[in-house]
Amino acid sequence: MTTVLAESDRAAYRAALVDLARADSRVWCLDSDMGGLEKQFQAELPDQYVDVGIAEANLMSIAAGLAKSGILPFVNTMAAFASARALEQVKLDIAYHDLPVRIAATHAGFSAAHYGPTHHAQSDLAAMRSLPNMTVLTPADAGETVRLVNAAAYLPGPVYLRLGRNPIDPVYTGEVAVTVGKAIELRSGDDVTIAAAGALPVRFALDAADELAARGVAARVLNVHTIKPIDVDALVAAAEQTAGVVVVEDHSVLGGLGGAVAEVLAEHRPVPVRRVGIADVFCGRPGTHAEQLAEAGVSAAHVVSAALTISPLCTSIWD
Repeated sequence: MTTVLAESDRAAYRAALVDLARADSRVWCLDSDMGGLEKQFQAELPDQYVDVGIAEANLMSIAAGLAKSGILPFVNTMAAFASARALEQVKLDIAYHDLPVRIAATHAGFSAAHYGPTHHAQSDLAAMRSLPNMTVLTPADAGETVRLVNAAAYLPGPVYLRLGRNPIDPVYTGEVAVTVGKAIELRSGDDVTIAAAGALPVRFALDAADELAARGVAARVLNVHTIKPIDVDALVAAAEQTAGVVVVEDHSVLGGLGGAVAEVLAEHRPVPVRRVGIADVFCGRPGTHAEQLAEAGVSAAHVVSAALTISPLCTSIWD
Protein backbone atom coordinates (compact mmCIF):
# COMPACT_ATOMS: atom_id res chain seq x y z
CA MET A 1 0.00 0.00 0.00
CA THR A 2 1.30 3.43 -0.93
CA THR A 3 1.84 5.72 2.04
CA VAL A 4 0.62 9.26 1.46
CA LEU A 5 2.48 11.72 3.65
CA ALA A 6 0.89 14.67 5.39
CA GLU A 7 1.59 17.98 3.67
CA SER A 8 0.22 21.45 4.22
CA ASP A 9 -2.23 22.80 1.69
CA ARG A 10 -0.20 26.03 1.81
CA ALA A 11 2.93 24.22 0.60
CA ALA A 12 0.96 22.35 -2.07
CA TYR A 13 -0.56 25.61 -3.31
CA ARG A 14 2.85 27.30 -3.58
CA ALA A 15 4.30 24.43 -5.60
CA ALA A 16 1.26 24.43 -7.89
CA LEU A 17 1.57 28.19 -8.37
CA VAL A 18 5.17 27.88 -9.52
CA ASP A 19 4.14 25.18 -12.00
CA LEU A 20 1.37 27.39 -13.37
CA ALA A 21 3.67 30.39 -13.70
CA ARG A 22 6.35 28.39 -15.51
CA ALA A 23 3.80 27.45 -18.14
CA ASP A 24 2.10 30.84 -18.41
CA SER A 25 3.96 34.14 -18.02
CA ARG A 26 0.67 35.90 -17.26
CA VAL A 27 0.53 34.13 -13.88
CA TRP A 28 2.09 36.42 -11.29
CA CYS A 29 2.71 36.05 -7.57
CA LEU A 30 1.89 39.08 -5.43
CA ASP A 31 3.36 38.72 -1.96
CA SER A 32 2.80 40.57 1.32
CA ASP A 33 5.90 39.46 3.21
CA MET A 34 4.39 36.03 3.84
CA GLY A 35 7.81 34.37 4.02
CA GLY A 36 9.09 31.66 1.70
CA LEU A 37 7.61 32.85 -1.56
CA GLU A 38 10.71 34.90 -2.29
CA LYS A 39 12.80 31.72 -2.08
CA GLN A 40 10.41 29.48 -3.95
CA PHE A 41 8.81 31.76 -6.55
CA GLN A 42 10.93 34.90 -6.87
CA ALA A 43 14.18 32.96 -7.07
CA GLU A 44 12.97 31.18 -10.22
CA LEU A 45 10.58 33.70 -11.77
CA PRO A 46 11.61 37.18 -10.60
CA ASP A 47 9.82 38.98 -13.45
CA GLN A 48 6.49 37.51 -12.30
CA TYR A 49 6.88 38.33 -8.61
CA VAL A 50 6.01 41.49 -6.66
CA ASP A 51 6.27 41.93 -2.89
CA VAL A 52 4.22 44.90 -1.73
CA GLY A 53 5.10 44.42 1.94
CA ILE A 54 2.63 44.29 4.79
CA ALA A 55 0.08 46.45 2.99
CA GLU A 56 -2.89 44.21 2.24
CA ALA A 57 -5.21 46.93 0.91
CA ASN A 58 -2.55 48.01 -1.60
CA LEU A 59 -1.99 44.34 -2.43
CA MET A 60 -5.59 43.98 -3.61
CA SER A 61 -5.64 47.23 -5.56
CA ILE A 62 -2.37 46.42 -7.33
CA ALA A 63 -3.71 42.97 -8.20
CA ALA A 64 -6.84 44.55 -9.66
CA GLY A 65 -4.77 46.86 -11.85
CA LEU A 66 -2.61 44.01 -13.09
CA ALA A 67 -5.66 41.86 -13.81
CA LYS A 68 -7.21 44.70 -15.79
CA SER A 69 -4.07 44.79 -17.94
CA GLY A 70 -4.18 41.05 -18.76
CA ILE A 71 -2.10 39.58 -15.93
CA LEU A 72 -3.46 36.65 -13.88
CA PRO A 73 -2.37 37.63 -10.35
CA PHE A 74 -2.38 35.31 -7.34
CA VAL A 75 -2.28 37.43 -4.19
CA ASN A 76 -0.88 35.93 -1.01
CA THR A 77 -1.86 36.97 2.49
CA MET A 78 -3.51 35.64 5.64
CA ALA A 79 -7.25 35.00 5.63
CA ALA A 80 -7.86 37.38 8.54
CA PHE A 81 -6.28 40.25 6.61
CA ALA A 82 -7.78 39.43 3.20
CA SER A 83 -11.31 39.28 4.58
CA ALA A 84 -11.20 42.20 7.01
CA ARG A 85 -8.33 44.66 6.60
CA ALA A 86 -8.51 44.62 2.79
CA LEU A 87 -12.19 43.81 2.34
CA GLU A 88 -13.11 47.19 0.87
CA GLN A 89 -10.49 46.81 -1.86
CA VAL A 90 -11.56 43.22 -2.53
CA LYS A 91 -15.15 44.39 -2.86
CA LEU A 92 -14.68 47.57 -4.93
CA ASP A 93 -11.47 46.97 -6.89
CA ILE A 94 -11.75 43.23 -7.57
CA ALA A 95 -15.27 41.82 -7.15
CA TYR A 96 -17.14 44.89 -8.44
CA HIS A 97 -15.12 44.79 -11.65
CA ASP A 98 -15.30 40.98 -11.85
CA LEU A 99 -11.53 40.72 -12.30
CA PRO A 100 -9.59 37.43 -12.42
CA VAL A 101 -7.66 37.86 -9.16
CA ARG A 102 -7.00 34.70 -7.14
CA ILE A 103 -6.80 35.45 -3.41
CA ALA A 104 -4.77 32.70 -1.72
CA ALA A 105 -5.61 33.19 1.95
CA THR A 106 -3.65 31.07 4.41
CA HIS A 107 -4.01 30.63 8.20
CA ALA A 108 -7.79 30.32 7.78
CA GLY A 109 -10.10 29.56 10.68
CA PHE A 110 -8.12 28.76 13.81
CA SER A 111 -5.11 27.39 11.90
CA ALA A 112 -3.10 30.42 13.07
CA ALA A 113 -3.68 29.02 16.54
CA HIS A 114 -0.59 30.35 18.25
CA TYR A 115 -1.08 33.90 16.95
CA GLY A 116 -4.39 34.36 18.73
CA PRO A 117 -7.54 36.31 17.80
CA THR A 118 -5.67 39.01 15.84
CA HIS A 119 -4.83 36.36 13.23
CA HIS A 120 -7.80 34.01 13.56
CA ALA A 121 -10.14 34.07 10.57
CA GLN A 122 -13.49 32.80 11.74
CA SER A 123 -15.71 35.02 9.58
CA ASP A 124 -13.88 35.15 6.24
CA LEU A 125 -16.29 32.82 4.45
CA ALA A 126 -19.22 34.96 5.53
CA ALA A 127 -17.52 38.02 4.06
CA MET A 128 -16.26 36.49 0.84
CA ARG A 129 -19.27 34.42 -0.16
CA SER A 130 -21.47 37.50 0.16
CA LEU A 131 -19.53 39.32 -2.57
CA PRO A 132 -21.05 39.12 -6.07
CA ASN A 133 -18.86 37.37 -8.68
CA MET A 134 -16.65 35.67 -6.05
CA THR A 135 -15.89 31.93 -6.24
CA VAL A 136 -14.97 30.50 -2.82
CA LEU A 137 -12.92 27.30 -2.48
CA THR A 138 -11.89 25.36 0.64
CA PRO A 139 -9.77 22.28 -0.17
CA ALA A 140 -9.59 19.34 2.23
CA ASP A 141 -5.99 18.26 1.69
CA ALA A 142 -2.84 19.05 -0.26
CA GLY A 143 -3.75 16.98 -3.29
CA GLU A 144 -7.17 18.58 -3.59
CA THR A 145 -5.53 21.99 -3.21
CA VAL A 146 -3.42 21.38 -6.32
CA ARG A 147 -6.45 20.21 -8.28
CA LEU A 148 -8.54 23.19 -7.24
CA VAL A 149 -5.73 25.66 -8.01
CA ASN A 150 -5.42 24.22 -11.49
CA ALA A 151 -9.19 24.15 -11.96
CA ALA A 152 -9.59 27.73 -10.76
CA ALA A 153 -6.61 29.28 -12.53
CA TYR A 154 -8.58 30.29 -15.60
CA LEU A 155 -12.05 30.74 -14.18
CA PRO A 156 -13.67 34.05 -15.05
CA GLY A 157 -13.86 36.49 -12.17
CA PRO A 158 -12.23 36.50 -8.73
CA VAL A 159 -11.52 33.44 -6.57
CA TYR A 160 -11.00 33.14 -2.82
CA LEU A 161 -8.89 30.09 -1.99
CA ARG A 162 -9.06 29.29 1.73
CA LEU A 163 -5.98 27.51 3.06
CA GLY A 164 -4.56 26.45 6.40
CA ARG A 165 -1.02 26.50 7.74
CA ASN A 166 0.14 23.15 9.08
CA PRO A 167 0.67 19.70 7.53
CA ILE A 168 -2.61 17.82 7.19
CA ASP A 169 -3.44 14.16 6.71
CA PRO A 170 -4.62 13.33 3.20
CA VAL A 171 -8.28 12.62 2.53
CA TYR A 172 -7.61 10.94 -0.80
CA THR A 173 -5.08 8.21 -1.51
CA GLY A 174 -5.41 8.30 -5.29
CA GLU A 175 -6.46 10.49 -8.16
CA VAL A 176 -9.89 12.04 -7.73
CA ALA A 177 -11.74 14.25 -10.19
CA VAL A 178 -12.37 17.62 -8.54
CA THR A 179 -14.81 20.01 -10.19
CA VAL A 180 -15.47 23.53 -8.96
CA GLY A 181 -19.04 23.70 -7.70
CA LYS A 182 -19.49 19.94 -7.22
CA ALA A 183 -19.32 18.35 -3.78
CA ILE A 184 -17.62 14.97 -3.43
CA GLU A 185 -19.28 12.08 -1.60
CA LEU A 186 -16.59 10.51 0.58
CA ARG A 187 -18.88 8.03 2.34
CA SER A 188 -22.31 6.72 1.40
CA GLY A 189 -25.12 6.56 3.91
CA ASP A 190 -28.89 6.92 4.14
CA ASP A 191 -29.46 7.86 7.79
CA VAL A 192 -27.84 11.28 8.15
CA THR A 193 -25.57 13.51 6.05
CA ILE A 194 -22.41 15.21 7.27
CA ALA A 195 -21.32 18.11 5.05
CA ALA A 196 -17.84 19.43 5.76
CA ALA A 197 -15.36 21.91 4.30
CA GLY A 198 -11.65 22.23 5.02
CA ALA A 199 -8.92 19.93 6.27
CA LEU A 200 -9.78 19.30 9.92
CA PRO A 201 -13.57 19.48 9.46
CA VAL A 202 -13.48 16.81 6.73
CA ARG A 203 -11.28 14.63 8.93
CA PHE A 204 -13.70 15.15 11.83
CA ALA A 205 -16.59 14.19 9.54
CA LEU A 206 -14.90 10.96 8.47
CA ASP A 207 -13.97 10.04 12.05
CA ALA A 208 -17.53 10.79 13.18
CA ALA A 209 -18.91 8.61 10.38
CA ASP A 210 -16.80 5.71 11.67
CA GLU A 211 -18.10 6.23 15.20
CA LEU A 212 -21.69 6.48 13.97
CA ALA A 213 -21.28 3.29 11.91
CA ALA A 214 -20.22 1.48 15.07
CA ARG A 215 -23.53 2.64 16.57
CA GLY A 216 -25.50 1.42 13.57
CA VAL A 217 -25.97 4.84 11.96
CA ALA A 218 -24.98 5.15 8.29
CA ALA A 219 -23.67 8.65 7.67
CA ARG A 220 -23.16 10.11 4.23
CA VAL A 221 -20.10 12.40 4.13
CA LEU A 222 -19.91 15.24 1.63
CA ASN A 223 -16.74 17.22 1.06
CA VAL A 224 -18.12 20.63 0.11
CA HIS A 225 -14.89 22.09 -1.21
CA THR A 226 -16.74 24.82 -3.10
CA ILE A 227 -18.64 27.15 -0.80
CA LYS A 228 -19.73 29.34 -3.70
CA PRO A 229 -21.21 28.31 -6.07
CA ILE A 230 -22.47 25.65 -3.65
CA ASP A 231 -23.65 22.28 -4.93
CA VAL A 232 -27.41 22.68 -4.54
CA ASP A 233 -28.17 19.34 -6.21
CA ALA A 234 -25.98 17.34 -3.81
CA LEU A 235 -27.47 19.06 -0.78
CA VAL A 236 -31.06 18.62 -1.94
CA ALA A 237 -30.39 14.95 -2.69
CA ALA A 238 -28.94 14.53 0.80
CA ALA A 239 -32.00 16.18 2.31
CA GLU A 240 -34.33 13.91 0.34
CA GLN A 241 -32.43 10.70 1.08
CA THR A 242 -31.37 11.20 4.73
CA ALA A 243 -33.03 12.53 7.89
CA GLY A 244 -31.03 15.76 8.03
CA VAL A 245 -27.66 17.43 7.63
CA VAL A 246 -24.84 18.15 10.05
CA VAL A 247 -22.48 20.87 8.83
CA VAL A 248 -18.86 20.93 10.03
CA GLU A 249 -16.49 23.84 9.50
CA ASP A 250 -13.49 25.71 10.85
CA HIS A 251 -15.50 28.92 10.79
CA SER A 252 -18.09 30.74 12.85
CA VAL A 253 -21.52 29.15 13.06
CA LEU A 254 -22.70 32.43 11.54
CA GLY A 255 -22.48 32.94 7.81
CA GLY A 256 -20.13 30.19 6.65
CA LEU A 257 -20.85 26.76 5.20
CA GLY A 258 -23.53 26.20 7.82
CA GLY A 259 -25.32 29.33 6.76
CA ALA A 260 -25.01 28.46 3.08
CA VAL A 261 -26.39 24.94 3.59
CA ALA A 262 -29.25 26.22 5.74
CA GLU A 263 -30.16 28.79 3.08
CA VAL A 264 -30.22 26.17 0.32
CA LEU A 265 -32.29 23.66 2.27
CA ALA A 266 -34.72 26.21 3.67
CA GLU A 267 -35.54 27.21 0.12
CA HIS A 268 -35.46 23.84 -1.65
CA ARG A 269 -35.97 21.00 0.85
CA PRO A 270 -36.38 21.89 4.54
CA VAL A 271 -34.90 19.28 6.88
CA PRO A 272 -33.16 19.47 10.27
CA VAL A 273 -29.75 21.14 10.02
CA ARG A 274 -27.18 21.14 12.82
CA ARG A 275 -24.20 23.50 12.60
CA VAL A 276 -20.92 22.31 14.12
CA GLY A 277 -18.78 25.41 13.88
CA ILE A 278 -16.90 27.92 15.98
CA ALA A 279 -19.15 29.36 18.68
CA ASP A 280 -19.95 33.07 18.44
CA VAL A 281 -17.03 34.03 20.68
CA PHE A 282 -13.38 34.96 20.32
CA CYS A 283 -10.85 32.28 21.22
CA GLY A 284 -8.24 33.36 23.73
CA ARG A 285 -7.22 29.85 24.74
CA PRO A 286 -3.60 28.82 24.06
CA GLY A 287 -3.30 25.55 22.23
CA THR A 288 -3.06 23.77 18.91
CA HIS A 289 -5.45 24.24 16.03
CA ALA A 290 -7.44 21.13 16.98
CA GLU A 291 -7.46 22.01 20.68
CA GLN A 292 -8.81 25.47 20.03
CA LEU A 293 -11.49 24.11 17.70
CA ALA A 294 -12.58 21.55 20.28
CA GLU A 295 -12.84 24.30 22.91
CA ALA A 296 -15.00 26.31 20.49
CA GLY A 297 -17.30 23.37 19.71
CA VAL A 298 -15.76 21.68 16.67
CA SER A 299 -14.51 18.07 16.88
CA ALA A 300 -15.49 14.59 15.79
CA ALA A 301 -17.29 14.11 19.11
CA HIS A 302 -19.35 17.25 18.50
CA VAL A 303 -20.28 15.93 15.06
CA VAL A 304 -21.40 12.58 16.49
CA SER A 305 -23.55 14.31 19.11
CA ALA A 306 -25.17 16.53 16.49
CA ALA A 307 -25.83 13.61 14.15
CA LEU A 308 -27.48 11.58 16.89
CA THR A 309 -30.07 14.31 17.39
CA ILE A 310 -31.37 13.87 13.85
CA SER A 311 -30.71 10.24 12.96
CA PRO A 312 -34.02 8.36 12.65
CA LEU A 313 -32.43 5.53 14.62
CA CYS A 314 -31.90 7.79 17.64
CA THR A 315 -34.84 10.18 17.75
CA SER A 316 -38.44 10.38 16.62
CA ILE A 317 -38.85 14.13 17.06
CA TRP A 318 -39.10 14.67 13.30
CA ASP A 319 -41.50 11.79 12.61
